[in-house]
Amino acid sequence: MVKKITTNKISHDEIIKAESKNLNFFYADGTQALNNVSLPVYENKITALIGPSGCGKSTFLRCFNRMHDLYPGNRYDGQIILQPDNTNILSDGVDPIEVRMRISMVFQKPNPFPKSIYENVAYGLRVRGESNKRSLDEKVEEALKGASLWNEVKDRLQDLAFNLSGGQQQRLCIARALATEPEIMLFDEPTSALDPIATMNIEELMSELKQKLSILIVTHNMQQAARISDYTAYMYLGKLVEFDATNQIFTNPSKKETEDYITGKFG
Repeated sequence: MVKKITTNKISHDEIIKAESKNLNFFYADGTQALNNVSLPVYENKITALIGPSGCGKSTFLRCFNRMHDLYPGNRYDGQIILQPDNTNILSDGVDPIEVRMRISMVFQKPNPFPKSIYENVAYGLRVRGESNKRSLDEKVEEALKGASLWNEVKDRLQDLAFNLSGGQQQRLCIARALATEPEIMLFDEPTSALDPIATMNIEELMSELKQKLSILIVTHNMQQAARISDYTAYMYLGKLVEFDATNQIFTNPSKKETEDYITGKFG
């Protein structure tokens, strides 16, 4: 039985940016994928979600920007409170499109739109109603700089995004997500399809990005979680087993289930 989570080394000075409270999630066929998950996401920190395949990590991540709304019959139960306005983003009265502007997502495989580099980054801004060319130009440049891609593409902004390398495409997707100035960024195994050098670039970029936003990342790579995250949550069978500072989780976890997973004894 999964017991109460522990938070041994968490500073009381940390500011909570968002928090799931007693979150349950049910797919359209009635399958319960999340069971009573309560987890804070701290401001300007990277929180890693680890656990075996099918444990609910990606399902949990996608609750944060209402991705599950895109498929009829899926159902949330519980709350995700976004600060500083204390908004439950799962409420019926909250617009999912606006949620996705505030909480953007980068997926496992790069998924640029079949548009130019410029239009990929400008997409969210246009959805928001931005039409002033000077403003679009400035924000596209700022987002590409934020994704450490500007110097590589500034002379080819009208090229098709598919002409970029895999690592560049993933950074373009990060730039596209950054353009709407999100408060939280969600990363679902963002480097699993990339080579080691591209992976290192993305990890360095995430470490820079946390200076201005909060990050929640799903990863199967234990070394990656240990390298880049400030906090780590271990999930199993849709439940949160343990949540703590990353150093604590990887050196002295309080739960045997967590230790068994991290040391490879799981199963």
